[in-house]
Amino acid sequence: MCYANLGKREDMNKPPARLSIYFNVHLVSDSTGETLNAIQRAACAQFQNVQPLEHNYYLVRSERQLERVMREIEAAPGVVWYTISDENLRSKLEAFCRERGVSTLPVLDASVAMLGRHLGVSANRVVAGQHALDDDYFDRMEAINFTLAHDDGQNVDGLRNADVILLGVSRTSKTPTSVYLANRKVKAGNIPLVPGVPLPAFVEELGPRGPLIVGLKISAERLVQIRRQRLISLQEDEHTIYADEAAVRDEVTQANRLFQRNRWKTIDVSRRSVEETAAAILNLLNERNAQS
Repeated sequence: MCYANLGKREDMNKPPARLSIYFNVHLVSDSTGETLNAIQRAACAQFQNVQPLEHNYYLVRSERQLERVMREIEAAPGVVWYTISDENLRSKLEAFCRERGVSTLPVLDASVAMLGRHLGVSANRVVAGQHALDDDYFDRMEAINFTLAHDDGQNVDGLRNADVILLGVSRTSKTPTSVYLANRKVKAGNIPLVPGVPLPAFVEELGPRGPLIVGLKISAERLVQIRRQRLISLQEDEHTIYADEAAVRDEVTQANRLFQRNRWKTIDVSRRSVEETAAAILNLLNERNAQS
């Protein structure tokens, strides 16, 4: 858990500035993670100056996937909230965290147990059982599969079939926003803007009939803060070019020029939650569809 001073004392007579509490929270789900995200944010909202550093793992249904999750937890210890129905995977995750003194919470267990006592029947522990197997469900799963396959610049040629392409520098919430949109049946892909690495040429050639392209903007000051806290959580040196103020400012400027040159829609994510960003993108999609 990390602490960062939000302000400086201008004189010794003033009370010290409040500290923000930064901590890692790992959200592990064998489904879409909607339940975990909603509960985690509602819980954190009850505490002042608390800043969770989210690590999201969706559709975790195999031991190989779980092993990757456990490596991430070990690299950035914090708290683990999960919704996993498979008893074998649950046991492995719980044992792993218990051995390392990592707090865990199976967020649905208390509700399922209470309902089972009331009904007098046992839960069937169906993975993603809250989703009915209808057309709406399959459309959502198709969008989620597309998004996971086109995350962080993967399979860029396939982005021609996306509904939305998100562009942004590192740590602008491209991945969680894409997954949130996928849960709304939107095929979203994202490409990171990396200094010195050109954007795939076809992206700037996509016409008005192609995917909606949205640039995620962020202030340099906010980005430096986010990146430094990310490095601290990973126990790495925060004084690197990745979080250097001058380098970050140049990176943000170049991204903004790219957005402006192509006249792409932009959203400032400096102080927006993932839900707010996704809602703004859905509005842009609705406006576009209404005009077509």
